[in-house]
Amino acid sequence: MSLSITSLNSGSNGNCYYVGNSTEAVLIDAGISCMEIEKRIRRLRLHIEKIKAVFVSHEHTDHISGVPMFIKKYQVPVYITADTLRHGKLKLEKKLIRPFKAHEPIIIGSLAVTAFPKLHDASDPYSFIIDCKKIKVGVFTDIGTPCKQLIKHFKKCHAAFLEANYDEQMLEEGSYPYFLKNRIRGGLGHLSNRQALECFITHRPSFMSHLFLSHLSKNNNSPQLVEKLFNNHAAGVKIIVASRYEETGVYHIGQSNNVPPGTGNHYTSSSQLTFSFA
Repeated sequence: MSLSITSLNSGSNGNCYYVGNSTEAVLIDAGISCMEIEKRIRRLRLHIEKIKAVFVSHEHTDHISGVPMFIKKYQVPVYITADTLRHGKLKLEKKLIRPFKAHEPIIIGSLAVTAFPKLHDASDPYSFIIDCKKIKVGVFTDIGTPCKQLIKHFKKCHAAFLEANYDEQMLEEGSYPYFLKNRIRGGLGHLSNRQALECFITHRPSFMSHLFLSHLSKNNNSPQLVEKLFNNHAAGVKIIVASRYEETGVYHIGQSNNVPPGTGNHYTSSSQLTFSFA
Protein backbone atom coordinates (compact mmCIF):
# COMPACT_ATOMS: atom_id res chain seq x y z
CA MET A 1 0.00 0.00 0.00
CA SER A 2 1.19 3.52 -0.76
CA LEU A 3 0.19 6.96 0.48
CA SER A 4 -1.05 9.60 -1.97
CA ILE A 5 -0.07 13.11 -0.98
CA THR A 6 -0.54 16.60 -2.38
CA SER A 7 -0.43 20.20 -1.29
CA LEU A 8 -3.75 21.83 -2.16
CA ASN A 9 -2.31 25.22 -1.18
CA SER A 10 0.68 26.38 0.83
CA GLY A 11 1.43 29.90 2.00
CA SER A 12 0.21 32.75 4.15
CA ASN A 13 -2.92 32.95 1.97
CA GLY A 14 -3.96 29.43 2.94
CA ASN A 15 -2.61 25.99 3.81
CA CYS A 16 -4.16 22.61 3.12
CA TYR A 17 -2.41 19.25 2.73
CA TYR A 18 -3.96 15.94 1.65
CA VAL A 19 -2.62 12.54 2.76
CA GLY A 20 -4.49 9.33 2.00
CA ASN A 21 -4.52 5.78 0.71
CA SER A 22 -6.95 3.88 -1.49
CA THR A 23 -9.77 3.97 1.06
CA GLU A 24 -9.41 7.00 3.33
CA ALA A 25 -7.63 10.33 3.59
CA VAL A 26 -7.18 13.26 5.94
CA LEU A 27 -6.61 16.97 5.49
CA ILE A 28 -3.97 18.67 7.58
CA ASP A 29 -5.37 22.18 7.96
CA ALA A 30 -8.05 23.74 5.78
CA GLY A 31 -7.01 27.34 5.25
CA ILE A 32 -8.67 27.71 1.84
CA SER A 33 -12.39 27.72 1.14
CA CYS A 34 -14.46 24.56 0.89
CA MET A 35 -15.16 25.46 -2.75
CA GLU A 36 -11.44 25.68 -3.54
CA ILE A 37 -10.76 22.39 -1.79
CA GLU A 38 -13.47 20.75 -3.88
CA LYS A 39 -12.19 22.25 -7.15
CA ARG A 40 -8.61 21.20 -6.52
CA ILE A 41 -9.56 17.70 -5.41
CA ARG A 42 -11.58 17.27 -8.62
CA ARG A 43 -8.75 18.54 -10.81
CA LEU A 44 -6.43 16.00 -9.24
CA ARG A 45 -8.98 13.22 -9.83
CA LEU A 46 -9.09 12.42 -6.15
CA HIS A 47 -12.32 11.55 -4.34
CA ILE A 48 -13.47 13.99 -1.69
CA GLU A 49 -15.63 11.36 0.00
CA LYS A 50 -12.42 9.58 1.02
CA ILE A 51 -11.57 12.48 3.34
CA LYS A 52 -12.58 11.23 6.78
CA ALA A 53 -11.16 13.95 9.04
CA VAL A 54 -9.49 17.35 9.25
CA PHE A 55 -6.58 17.97 11.64
CA VAL A 56 -5.83 21.56 12.69
CA SER A 57 -2.28 22.57 13.52
CA HIS A 58 -3.01 25.97 15.10
CA GLU A 59 -5.46 28.86 15.05
CA HIS A 60 -3.98 31.25 12.47
CA THR A 61 -6.48 32.13 9.76
CA ASP A 62 -4.44 30.66 6.91
CA HIS A 63 -4.89 27.24 8.54
CA ILE A 64 -8.53 27.30 9.65
CA SER A 65 -10.63 29.55 7.39
CA GLY A 66 -12.14 26.67 5.41
CA VAL A 67 -12.74 24.34 8.35
CA PRO A 68 -16.31 25.32 9.38
CA MET A 69 -17.88 24.99 5.94
CA PHE A 70 -15.97 21.86 4.95
CA ILE A 71 -16.78 19.81 8.04
CA LYS A 72 -20.40 21.01 8.05
CA LYS A 73 -20.94 20.08 4.39
CA TYR A 74 -19.24 16.69 4.55
CA GLN A 75 -20.00 15.88 8.21
CA VAL A 76 -16.46 14.82 9.00
CA PRO A 77 -14.81 15.35 12.38
CA VAL A 78 -12.22 18.02 13.03
CA TYR A 79 -9.39 17.16 15.41
CA ILE A 80 -8.45 20.32 17.27
CA THR A 81 -7.23 21.22 20.75
CA ALA A 82 -9.34 23.26 23.15
CA ASP A 83 -6.88 26.18 23.12
CA THR A 84 -6.78 26.28 19.32
CA LEU A 85 -10.56 26.15 19.13
CA ARG A 86 -10.93 28.97 21.64
CA HIS A 87 -8.28 31.27 20.14
CA GLY A 88 -9.45 30.57 16.60
CA LYS A 89 -12.99 31.61 17.56
CA LEU A 90 -14.39 28.86 15.37
CA LYS A 91 -18.10 28.12 15.47
CA LEU A 92 -18.34 24.39 14.81
CA GLU A 93 -20.95 21.72 15.31
CA LYS A 94 -20.19 20.23 18.71
CA LYS A 95 -20.75 16.68 17.50
CA LEU A 96 -17.93 17.08 14.94
CA ILE A 97 -15.27 18.35 17.35
CA ARG A 98 -12.65 15.84 18.49
CA PRO A 99 -9.75 16.60 20.84
CA PHE A 100 -6.27 15.21 20.43
CA LYS A 101 -3.19 15.00 22.60
CA ALA A 102 0.48 15.12 21.76
CA HIS A 103 2.11 11.77 20.93
CA GLU A 104 -1.21 9.84 21.04
CA PRO A 105 -2.10 8.40 17.60
CA ILE A 106 -5.57 9.02 16.18
CA ILE A 107 -6.70 6.09 14.04
CA ILE A 108 -8.55 6.96 10.83
CA GLY A 109 -9.12 3.63 9.09
CA SER A 110 -5.64 2.35 8.29
CA LEU A 111 -4.07 5.77 8.88
CA ALA A 112 -2.52 6.75 12.21
CA VAL A 113 -2.13 10.50 12.73
CA THR A 114 0.14 11.62 15.56
CA ALA A 115 0.65 15.19 16.68
CA PHE A 116 3.67 16.64 18.44
CA PRO A 117 4.31 20.19 19.71
CA LYS A 118 6.20 22.72 17.60
CA LEU A 119 7.73 26.14 18.19
CA HIS A 120 5.42 28.78 16.72
CA ASP A 121 3.68 31.91 17.99
CA ALA A 122 0.27 30.32 18.47
CA SER A 123 -1.63 29.13 21.52
CA ASP A 124 -1.10 25.38 21.15
CA PRO A 125 0.64 24.54 17.85
CA TYR A 126 1.39 21.06 16.48
CA SER A 127 3.06 19.25 13.63
CA PHE A 128 1.78 15.89 12.38
CA ILE A 129 3.02 12.48 11.29
CA ILE A 130 0.72 10.32 9.18
CA ASP A 131 1.59 6.62 9.25
CA CYS A 132 0.14 3.85 7.09
CA LYS A 133 1.69 0.40 7.39
CA LYS A 134 5.07 1.90 8.32
CA ILE A 135 5.03 4.50 5.53
CA LYS A 136 5.39 7.88 7.19
CA VAL A 137 4.62 11.38 5.91
CA GLY A 138 5.35 14.47 7.98
CA VAL A 139 3.71 17.90 7.84
CA PHE A 140 6.22 20.37 9.28
CA THR A 141 5.32 24.01 8.61
CA ASP A 142 4.99 27.19 10.69
CA ILE A 143 8.05 26.31 12.72
CA GLY A 144 10.32 28.85 14.39
CA THR A 145 13.17 26.44 15.09
CA PRO A 146 13.92 22.82 14.09
CA CYS A 147 13.62 21.43 17.61
CA LYS A 148 14.57 17.94 18.80
CA GLN A 149 11.03 16.65 18.25
CA LEU A 150 11.02 17.80 14.62
CA ILE A 151 14.42 16.23 13.97
CA LYS A 152 13.36 12.96 15.62
CA HIS A 153 10.29 12.64 13.38
CA PHE A 154 11.92 13.97 10.22
CA LYS A 155 14.43 11.13 10.42
CA LYS A 156 11.56 8.62 10.08
CA CYS A 157 9.75 10.15 7.08
CA HIS A 158 9.47 8.66 3.62
CA ALA A 159 8.16 12.07 2.52
CA ALA A 160 7.63 15.42 4.21
CA PHE A 161 6.13 18.85 3.80
CA LEU A 162 8.89 21.07 5.20
CA GLU A 163 8.66 24.81 5.58
CA ALA A 164 11.15 26.94 3.65
CA ASN A 165 9.55 30.29 4.32
CA TYR A 166 12.14 32.97 3.64
CA ASP A 167 15.54 33.78 2.23
CA GLU A 168 17.48 35.51 4.98
CA GLN A 169 18.97 38.19 2.74
CA MET A 170 15.62 38.95 1.07
CA LEU A 171 13.97 39.34 4.48
CA GLU A 172 16.74 41.56 5.83
CA GLU A 173 16.74 43.84 2.79
CA GLY A 174 12.99 43.80 2.22
CA SER A 175 10.27 46.28 3.09
CA TYR A 176 8.81 44.55 6.15
CA PRO A 177 8.93 46.59 9.36
CA TYR A 178 11.62 45.62 11.82
CA PHE A 179 9.20 44.09 14.34
CA LEU A 180 7.75 41.80 11.68
CA LYS A 181 11.18 40.72 10.47
CA ASN A 182 12.03 39.79 14.04
CA ARG A 183 8.75 37.93 14.46
CA ILE A 184 9.50 35.81 11.38
CA ARG A 185 13.12 34.99 12.26
CA GLY A 186 12.89 35.14 16.04
CA GLY A 187 12.54 31.45 16.88
CA LEU A 188 8.74 31.29 17.07
CA GLY A 189 7.99 32.36 13.52
CA HIS A 190 9.12 30.49 10.42
CA LEU A 191 12.01 28.45 9.05
CA SER A 192 14.42 30.07 6.62
CA ASN A 193 15.70 28.35 3.51
CA ARG A 194 19.03 27.85 5.26
CA GLN A 195 17.46 26.26 8.35
CA ALA A 196 15.27 23.97 6.24
CA LEU A 197 18.19 22.94 4.04
CA GLU A 198 20.37 22.20 7.08
CA CYS A 199 17.61 20.02 8.51
CA PHE A 200 17.21 18.22 5.18
CA ILE A 201 20.91 17.58 4.60
CA THR A 202 21.71 16.59 8.18
CA HIS A 203 18.68 14.55 9.17
CA ARG A 204 16.99 13.07 6.09
CA PRO A 205 16.79 9.27 6.18
CA SER A 206 18.22 7.21 3.36
CA PHE A 207 14.71 6.08 2.36
CA MET A 208 13.21 9.59 1.99
CA SER A 209 11.87 9.90 -1.57
CA HIS A 210 9.96 13.21 -1.70
CA LEU A 211 10.28 16.63 -0.07
CA PHE A 212 7.63 19.34 -0.48
CA LEU A 213 9.06 22.80 0.18
CA SER A 214 6.16 24.56 1.83
CA HIS A 215 4.79 27.87 3.11
CA LEU A 216 7.07 30.03 0.97
CA SER A 217 6.80 33.77 1.61
CA LYS A 218 5.43 35.77 -1.29
CA ASN A 219 7.73 38.73 -0.55
CA ASN A 220 10.80 37.15 1.04
CA ASN A 221 11.45 34.07 -1.06
CA SER A 222 11.53 32.80 -4.62
CA PRO A 223 10.31 29.36 -5.76
CA GLN A 224 13.09 29.24 -8.34
CA LEU A 225 15.74 30.14 -5.77
CA VAL A 226 14.66 27.55 -3.21
CA GLU A 227 14.12 24.80 -5.79
CA LYS A 228 17.64 25.29 -7.14
CA LEU A 229 19.08 25.42 -3.63
CA PHE A 230 17.55 22.10 -2.60
CA ASN A 231 18.08 20.36 -5.93
CA ASN A 232 21.81 21.00 -5.53
CA HIS A 233 21.67 18.78 -2.43
CA ALA A 234 18.77 16.44 -3.31
CA ALA A 235 20.83 13.26 -3.77
CA GLY A 236 17.93 11.48 -5.44
CA VAL A 237 15.12 12.96 -3.37
CA LYS A 238 12.32 14.44 -5.51
CA ILE A 239 11.98 18.13 -4.64
CA ILE A 240 8.54 19.72 -5.11
CA VAL A 241 7.84 23.41 -4.44
CA ALA A 242 4.33 23.77 -3.03
CA SER A 243 2.54 26.72 -4.60
CA ARG A 244 0.54 29.43 -2.84
CA TYR A 245 -1.75 29.65 -5.88
CA GLU A 246 -2.64 26.09 -6.88
CA GLU A 247 -2.34 22.43 -6.05
CA THR A 248 0.73 20.31 -6.70
CA GLY A 249 0.51 16.98 -8.42
CA VAL A 250 -0.39 13.85 -6.49
CA TYR A 251 2.65 11.82 -5.46
CA HIS A 252 2.54 8.18 -4.38
CA ILE A 253 4.80 7.36 -1.47
CA GLY A 254 5.83 3.79 -0.75
CA GLN A 255 8.64 1.99 0.96
CA SER A 256 10.29 1.58 -2.46
CA ASN A 257 12.48 -1.35 -1.51
CA ASN A 258 13.58 -1.83 -5.11
CA VAL A 259 13.15 1.70 -6.41
CA PRO A 260 15.80 4.40 -5.94
CA PRO A 261 14.60 7.39 -3.88
CA GLY A 262 12.90 10.09 -5.89
CA THR A 263 11.81 7.89 -8.80
CA GLY A 264 8.35 7.02 -7.49
CA ASN A 265 5.31 7.58 -9.71
CA HIS A 266 3.47 10.85 -9.55
CA TYR A 267 0.57 12.51 -11.32
CA THR A 268 0.43 16.13 -12.30
CA SER A 269 -2.70 18.22 -12.05
CA SER A 270 -5.16 17.52 -14.83
CA SER A 271 -5.70 21.24 -15.23
CA GLN A 272 -2.08 22.22 -15.73
CA LEU A 273 0.98 20.13 -16.48
CA THR A 274 3.57 22.75 -15.66
CA PHE A 275 3.36 25.18 -12.77
CA SER A 276 4.31 28.83 -12.74
CA PHE A 277 4.89 30.89 -9.64
CA ALA A 278 4.30 34.62 -9.23
